[in-house]
Amino acid sequence: MSHRIAYFRVSTGDQSIEAQRAAMGGNFDQEFADEGVSGGTLAADRPGFAKLLQAIRKGDTLAVYAVDRLGRDALDVQGTVRTLMDRGVIVDVHGLGRIEGDIGKLILAVLAQVAEMERNRITERCNSGRAAARAALAATGKTHKGKHGLGRKPLDAGPKIAAWRAANGASIAETARHFSVSPASVKRYCAAAS
Repeated sequence: MSHRIAYFRVSTGDQSIEAQRAAMGGNFDQEFADEGVSGGTLAADRPGFAKLLQAIRKGDTLAVYAVDRLGRDALDVQGTVRTLMDRGVIVDVHGLGRIEGDIGKLILAVLAQVAEMERNRITERCNSGRAAARAALAATGKTHKGKHGLGRKPLDAGPKIAAWRAANGASIAETARHFSVSPASVKRYCAAAS
């Protein structure tokens, strides 16, 4: 008896399993998921996907929200789908359809390459933004977006922030504004000081 199985991977807070499930129509016989797992992790090394590989059988259909849910790059996606297809599993990608046979493999190869190109473009944009921030910080003391640094304040600022808050009886929000840090940083520094 064949089963309809779903695989979900969410790595950021703006992604949700529920949204992917709803988009794919739900009503799955089994579901497997990896939450908080980067696409940079090979599919076979993800705990949820490893369990899926143990459970899936010939004749089953694996539903995924997007090709990039299956792998970290074109080679990983192709290898994962090839492994599934060799086991007699049909891969159903939301918005693309069922991938089976030689035509399916060809379509998948093209889509995986496009997904990898997009990831490379995102990396290039991030690196370009970091370079612009560093250059502006060196020239003006602020990043190109007006921030005073490229990340968290050094931990050695923690005792100073905690001491200032205690000495002034300031709230977490007031302390955060005074030192241009997040309220979470103030909480972390104050907890470490106690």
